[in-house]
Amino acid sequence: MGIEKYPHLFEPIRLGKTTFRHRIFASPQDHPDLTANLQLTSEARAFYEVKAMGGFASVCVGDFMVEKQGHSHPWQLDGDGNFGKAGMFRTANAITRHGAVAAVELNHAGINSSWVYPEGYVWGMSDGVRADGVEIRAMTEERIEQLIGKYAAAAAYARQCGFGMITIHAGHGWGPAQFISPRDNTRKDRWGGSFENRMRFPLAVIEAVRRAVGPGFPIEVRISGHEWLPDGYDLEEGVRIAKALDGHCDLIHVSAGHHEIDAASMRTHPTMFLEDGCNVPFAAEIKKNVSTPVATVGALTEPDQMEEIIASGQADVVALGRQSLADPDLPIKLMTGREDEINRCMRCFTCFSNSTLGGVFYCATNPIIGNEMEALYDTPPRRRKKVLVAGGGVAGMQAALTLARRGHQVILCEKSGRLGGVLRCEKNISFKKKLEDYLDRQALRISREEIQVCLNTEVTPEFARKLKPDVVVAALGSRPVRPPIPGIDGANVRGAEEIYYDFGKAGDRCVILGGGLVGLELGIALAETGRDVTVVEMMPRTIASPPGGETSERMGQAGLAAGEPLVHGVAISEHLKTLPNMRVLTSTKALAVTDAGLEAEREGKPLFLEADTVIYAVGQRPLSEQALALRSAAPEWYSVGDCVAPRNILQATQTAYQIARDIGRY
Repeated sequence: MGIEKYPHLFEPIRLGKTTFRHRIFASPQDHPDLTANLQLTSEARAFYEVKAMGGFASVCVGDFMVEKQGHSHPWQLDGDGNFGKAGMFRTANAITRHGAVAAVELNHAGINSSWVYPEGYVWGMSDGVRADGVEIRAMTEERIEQLIGKYAAAAAYARQCGFGMITIHAGHGWGPAQFISPRDNTRKDRWGGSFENRMRFPLAVIEAVRRAVGPGFPIEVRISGHEWLPDGYDLEEGVRIAKALDGHCDLIHVSAGHHEIDAASMRTHPTMFLEDGCNVPFAAEIKKNVSTPVATVGALTEPDQMEEIIASGQADVVALGRQSLADPDLPIKLMTGREDEINRCMRCFTCFSNSTLGGVFYCATNPIIGNEMEALYDTPPRRRKKVLVAGGGVAGMQAALTLARRGHQVILCEKSGRLGGVLRCEKNISFKKKLEDYLDRQALRISREEIQVCLNTEVTPEFARKLKPDVVVAALGSRPVRPPIPGIDGANVRGAEEIYYDFGKAGDRCVILGGGLVGLELGIALAETGRDVTVVEMMPRTIASPPGGETSERMGQAGLAAGEPLVHGVAISEHLKTLPNMRVLTSTKALAVTDAGLEAEREGKPLFLEADTVIYAVGQRPLSEQALALRSAAPEWYSVGDCVAPRNILQATQTAYQIARDIGRY
């Protein structure tokens, strides 16, 4: 069983007077879907409840702003008042009734507040002006004491609502971190300057919260062990901060990074270009220097690694953020010996991109996220049906799984000899390993369901009619578009899919046509092998552009729409800075391919790019006609995934999941 395999992960831990059932915590996450007065909705409650149902020992409601003047963006929970008491009560109860400890993260944005006083200023460490022109006024002694009181009041309110642990956010460059920072806090009074004075505010907040919640009530403090800023503090200072907190709280939660610049933020939320557990060394070093239990967070997806972290004494708790979205059932799967079915987070930032653009968390590979209410209160189909799923890619596999779990008879046919579809071409890309793992796990789950799988089987209308299905779900996918330019049929031209399968077909100098996700990620993979890579994009911007919209030879910028990988674009942009042998040319039109390279036009001027290999990655053509041809094979017919329109993993899984749930209603 899993508990025997992971004895350290599943050893209970006592913080204050509370015993947590094991060491796997769900780290603070906000939920942007709030009421008009910034309180928790039923959808938000369900978002946290599925994690508690999945067995997490603690589930933390993030970004509980201790006052309206502390909001950093519009979608944050307002802790300054009793308007949302019912929502808080219900959420705390939804978490605790499943055996988890409900936690709430108290936060304040400090000088980065989006709320500005009518007089046009925000409070900060010292007088100044923000980059956006807003005046910063140095906090008075009275204002500092008032803010400390706000933390205490918010903590008392949270406890009254049924929360069982308070998390004080003192990292990532937010309010308390601004007091701690030697860069930000240059005050000359007792609240700044020396290290002891800079720690006075967070320690005063902890003391005030302790008085508000009482002895023995768990208090967690979240810090950045390393700010990862050019002029920020390093691990040595992080250890010093933790030592000052030692004994004043019950858990020191060691994160990393800072919200201020992209490079630092990409350490707070590690990208797919970083190794698993990349921030664990910060927690491990701090653990050596304090007696207070320590939590670690960031890019933790592998149970064996989590067990080793606890067993080796690098940390006492592992806190999972995006992984708790990819699979809220991770703890219960470990307990029951089904660790091979855990859905690993791919670090694709689909969750952050969608919450930033649309105010809703979605997970690319877990269709329940964003639809938690439906999952909690699911109803079985009225009629069981025989369903033929044509195509074993992302959409087809998800449809087959959902249908089988709802009791339908499922036949899954795949034209090739392996489930997984076109995305199998990326199996050799180091930073896409989690994608290959996801496809493998979907195939494994299918093998454990009552699904008839037919590989090397092309679904024609004649074949489908012979099976006499009640329903056909067409998930046939798409094929790459070949741009209609002279020379595209040359011996030195390849499609992106072909190169993904075999890098040996790419020369030392590569030009990639298309600055979308496929072209950029392929360019990075080739550049990491030492090849010289140029990505050519007709549009003036790509997803990997820096904020502000400037266009350069290194990167451009793209318009944003729902479903676009906004935050992953930031990750790509940052990673490009480490690859001097790769450049991106925007506003550049490919004219013709020659034996020596690519003839192009950039901003009205001719341009020639020498290349051994020209690779096209300009989009996909849906196999819609083939899908439509299957309509006559059954009374019901649905089309999902790329054969409707070129789609990303999120759109494919969401549509397949929902259509599968719709089947059987009539």
